[in-house]
Amino acid sequence: MEYIEIPGLGKPVSRLVKGTDYFYHESYGKAAANLDAFLAIGGNAVDTAHVYCGGQSEEALGRYMKERGNRDRLVILTKGAHHDANGPRVTPEAIRHDLETSLKRLQTDFIDLYALHRDDPSVPVGPIVEALNEPIRSGKVGAIGVSNWTWRRIQEANDYAAANGLVGFTFSSPNLSLAKPNEPFWPGCVSADAETCAWHERTQMPLLSWSSQARGFFTGRFSPDVRDNPDIVRVFYNDGNWERLNRAKRLAAEKNVSMIQIALAYVLNQPFPTCALIGAQSPEELRSCDEGSKIRLTREELAWLDLEAERG
Repeated sequence: MEYIEIPGLGKPVSRLVKGTDYFYHESYGKAAANLDAFLAIGGNAVDTAHVYCGGQSEEALGRYMKERGNRDRLVILTKGAHHDANGPRVTPEAIRHDLETSLKRLQTDFIDLYALHRDDPSVPVGPIVEALNEPIRSGKVGAIGVSNWTWRRIQEANDYAAANGLVGFTFSSPNLSLAKPNEPFWPGCVSADAETCAWHERTQMPLLSWSSQARGFFTGRFSPDVRDNPDIVRVFYNDGNWERLNRAKRLAAEKNVSMIQIALAYVLNQPFPTCALIGAQSPEELRSCDEGSKIRLTREELAWLDLEAERG
């Protein structure tokens, strides 16, 4: 397993990050077994959120860490300030509330990586950055970041932090995948486009990609005439993505790996630090991700996969 460093944390973060959006109390045994297997291959980073599974994701993870006595082995990424039925709630009050709730559910006094789950561009960045610096000063949070923020808003927030002697965001978690979305998978979500990736390359800010494998688009079960998954059709069905899939298939055959592993390698071979959030729920899926994380792609191969160049 390879690792990256995220400024402010002081411990390595595995490049594969275990997703927990299926951790429910009734399936705790499966969740615990999946985490055991993930740790066994060298993984240490786990992604959860205040809203996942109505809070059960964080609670199951907290139970697991308490039972195993392994809190120090894990890097916990959790997120707060998600919108609710009344709309956006990216406010200092919501941040404090969600953070304290997450700490209790996780049965810990420290969260390694804390991110805002959504943005509300109508809220000035100043109060947001100031509110997130409070738990850093008190030792409740290691590093702060965002999920589904544009790079411009991140830069604006970090400029404010630098001008006011505060800690800024040191990681971002948008969607980044070889398949390019027609529209957001969920309202308010952000996918990394070419401009975003260029900004990450300039700043070298770590990017932690959710839906890094395009929700199974590259498994081989999808084709233009297979339309049984309306969300995949809505988000990923377009001519460019079918060509990307064909190129991933060709490159996979050349390297004797699978298309889905090429899709994962695309994320992990960017010219800036990246991690891939994975949803592996079986030994086979976890093994595929582990092997895919070791594939090396050149800058030329990345450009060809992404339809930015042709091969000679």
